[in-house]
Amino acid sequence: MRHVSEKPAADDKVAVVIVAAGRGARAGQANGPKQYQQIGGGAVIARTLDAFLTHPKIGPVVVAIHAEDGALFRRAAGANADRVVAVIGGTSRQESVRLGLLALRSHAPGRVLIHDAARPFVDAELIDRTIAAIEERQGALPALPVADTLKRETAEGMSGETVSRAGLHAAQTPQGFPFWPILAAHEKAHQLGKADFTDDAAIAEWAHIPVKIVPGSPDNVKLTWARDIAMADQRLSSASRFPDIRTGNGYDVHAFEPGDHVTLCGVAIPHDRKLSGHSDADVGLHALTDALLATCGAGDIGTHFPPSDPQWKGAASRIFVEHAAKLVRERGGRIANADITLVCEAPRVGPHREAMTETLSAMLRISRDRISIKATTNEKLGFVGREEGIAAIATASVVFPGDVPE
Repeated sequence: MRHVSEKPAADDKVAVVIVAAGRGARAGQANGPKQYQQIGGGAVIARTLDAFLTHPKIGPVVVAIHAEDGALFRRAAGANADRVVAVIGGTSRQESVRLGLLALRSHAPGRVLIHDAARPFVDAELIDRTIAAIEERQGALPALPVADTLKRETAEGMSGETVSRAGLHAAQTPQGFPFWPILAAHEKAHQLGKADFTDDAAIAEWAHIPVKIVPGSPDNVKLTWARDIAMADQRLSSASRFPDIRTGNGYDVHAFEPGDHVTLCGVAIPHDRKLSGHSDADVGLHALTDALLATCGAGDIGTHFPPSDPQWKGAASRIFVEHAAKLVRERGGRIANADITLVCEAPRVGPHREAMTETLSAMLRISRDRISIKATTNEKLGFVGREEGIAAIATASVVFPGDVPE
């Protein structure tokens, strides 16, 4: 086991610890812990995870959950549950963070962000600002200047004095740090039995790690009370009335040549010929790649994978689909549906539809019920009818954040 003082080469990607082990008693327990309550049709924690997993600078993500919440977490996170490492948190936030950091040691990240699951409105710009301020021996704290007048209460419940708000800030998360120093600080605090820190910046200050304040976001609110959950739900439900849903279309065709199988939608099917192409000539995946790229104005398959480039000779077309899906996610998009129609006289597609669906589900990271694969003949007409090749038509629907611009 690596000792916390060792400092292996840092990964360029920034790791994340998301704290989600609390019970959230102040938000009410009728609907479970607040991080699993519904806002805008999804769980609070699901929205939080999306913010980090779709960010191009983020690498490994660890989520500290309560020992009793394993099944609850998987239901709430959906497909994203398999993209993160879930660890059992402690009895306090501080202990949950420490356990989350320990789970990242094998990844040896250079930098880490620590975020509360109950802040689902964190955005890419805030994440970028925090990451940019992290240095080898410096942390970063997003915060907002205190705007309200501050009063100190007397023992009798009276206003005793007005406290100057000059220089005072309200701290937010994610808070960012160089990984090994903040892990060492947490370990030292644990060994000394110091368990009264309210956030990670406080531990860093105690450990003499400078922390730079960066502008927070007024939208990055922490959901604490039941009314916070209700207001967040109303906010998202109102925005969802005009969702930014984009649909892309793709079409491709490949001719037959001598061979013993064709590859369609990632599945090799025995046949007396194969499809001709620079890659594996998977006509279904080529059409789907173009459909996905169309939803975010990212050109076509030839833009990203020119057939003149020898590195793509014989390449598996799943590379193209996964690249297009990654571009969609980096732009904040969520793939809602993929529909592919294969037009051919032979081979028969029906017996392989389930395998194709399973393969596409893994490529796109969406559930099988969001994938449709159909096949039809061309009634013996044209080049398809003469069995000279296979054509494919694909449609992809992607939901992007925000309203459709006027």
